[in-house]
Amino acid sequence: MKRILFIAFAACLAVQVAAQPVRRRNQAKEEEKKETSSIALSERAKIQYNVTSALPEEVVWKRDVYRTLDLEKDQNAVLYYPVEPIGEQMNLFTLLFKLLLNDEIPAYEYRLDGTEQLTTDNKVKVQDVLDRFHVLYEEKDGKFTVENADIPSSEVLSYYIKESSYYDQRTATYQTRVTALCPVLHRDDGFSEQATKYPMFWVNYDEVSSYLERMGVMTSSYNNASNMSINDFFITHRYKGDIYKTTNLRNLTLAQYCKTDSALTKEQERIEQQLQTFERNLWTAPVKEEPEDTATVVDGKEKKSKKSARLARRASASDDEKKTEEKKVEKKKSSASTSNAPRMTVRRQRR
Repeated sequence: MKRILFIAFAACLAVQVAAQPVRRRNQAKEEEKKETSSIALSERAKIQYNVTSALPEEVVWKRDVYRTLDLEKDQNAVLYYPVEPIGEQMNLFTLLFKLLLNDEIPAYEYRLDGTEQLTTDNKVKVQDVLDRFHVLYEEKDGKFTVENADIPSSEVLSYYIKESSYYDQRTATYQTRVTALCPVLHRDDGFSEQATKYPMFWVNYDEVSSYLERMGVMTSSYNNASNMSINDFFITHRYKGDIYKTTNLRNLTLAQYCKTDSALTKEQERIEQQLQTFERNLWTAPVKEEPEDTATVVDGKEKKSKKSARLARRASASDDEKKTEEKKVEKKKSSASTSNAPRMTVRRQRR
């Protein structure tokens, strides 16, 4: 009898142990379904959360610039944390990656020249992205599953963004909008001291804005109640990014025609100043700004700026005026001295 009870107890224990992996798998699937449903939107919800309008095709002025957002800077850190999802809270890359896995948004190829072509012909497949960047996944019935720990969100330390600044004559408004995003992987390949950058893919901002509107981020470590959506973060330009390229005829980046770091910094400041000057002159009378009194270096030779040359001419002119005034004073003194001298008269005698 004891033997029968022991055998029955062992059988029950074996069944329970065998059922645990199945239960864990079902539990993991349920959690995954909850995460998927939390970020997925219906067509009605997309219309409801869509707060951006299409970029006007006909404008009188437009300037496209490309910036790089360093997530290690404090202004951009809200796009990096949390590195792994905490409940429904996740960082920007995890959100984009899950949307791509669930076929909610398309991704477009990052071209060798760094530009984006947001067309059907340039769409990339999910499996190509996973294989190219060595992301572990499971495939079942054409659907891909990636564990949260395998999502390389910790390696995405920067983004490339495309900004379009334009003046719309129909509404008489000047706007600057983000039109495309590109996550960039930073991986140590063992061949250099610095990590190598791997741009992954472009996404159309208008196609992801409705999802970004639902995902909140904490914008202050001092006031934890200060929250906003990722979409508001981009719309209000709370990020900090350096210009690395503009749309130009030769399709060159700044680094390709700026040979030194100082020249690159000056070119970035010049482009920023152009954008600010154009916006300011839209609403006020244009003011002719004089260049700074600095010396520019061209081909190893220092040349004085226009302002310094103009000041030199003014100084020389003032010196000439002083000399002229001194001469006039000397003439007056000499004439005064001659007028004060005693007069001598000669009387003619009659014969």
